[in-house]
Amino acid sequence: MNVIFDMDGLMFDTERVFIKAWDYAGEKIGIGKAGFMVYKTLGMNVAASYNVWKEEFGDRYHQEELRKYTKEFLKKYYDENTVPVKQGLYSLLNFLKSKRCKMVVATSSPRWEVEKHLKDAGVKDYFLDIVCGDMIENSKPAPDIYLKACEIVGAEPGSCYALEDSKNGLLSAYRAGCKPVMVPDLWQPDEEIRKVIVAKYDNLEQVKVAFEKGEL
Repeated sequence: MNVIFDMDGLMFDTERVFIKAWDYAGEKIGIGKAGFMVYKTLGMNVAASYNVWKEEFGDRYHQEELRKYTKEFLKKYYDENTVPVKQGLYSLLNFLKSKRCKMVVATSSPRWEVEKHLKDAGVKDYFLDIVCGDMIENSKPAPDIYLKACEIVGAEPGSCYALEDSKNGLLSAYRAGCKPVMVPDLWQPDEEIRKVIVAKYDNLEQVKVAFEKGEL
């Protein structure tokens, strides 16, 4: 069995940190609190998310300034805090490891941030590798990142479960041919997503139980 993990909102409670970061950055560059943009860009890599920003704010914001102040906030925040781990992460990882499952992280976040969170939580060694948004051509919801993750585990997409919380991530996994499993964070599934996911659970502990019982 092969399992591909999203990171933000799935393993770690980072989406709420990004709301704070974009509120901070938005005020710094004069467009006001912009944390609501997290909901509009869930699962997207940097390049794709900035296109959404451009649509929202036009010439009222500058990408490099936004990036500068966002990173400034995140660096300070993560120097002072460890990001909260989502319920059931350790239990699920230990179970999958005991079954000798191959695991990969597929996230739109930059590598420095991913590695920091994984190391801080002590879970980096569970994963074969990390596929980040800047390593592929097209962002979620395109299938690129999941196809790359399947390549790393050396398996056909149809034999890979994809654990995701966002619409873009779930569509990416589905379009790659993986089995999308939803664990909601900030967003609940709409009709389109309910048609493509193989299951939905409230937390990662429930995912572990489902694997134990053979429901997945």
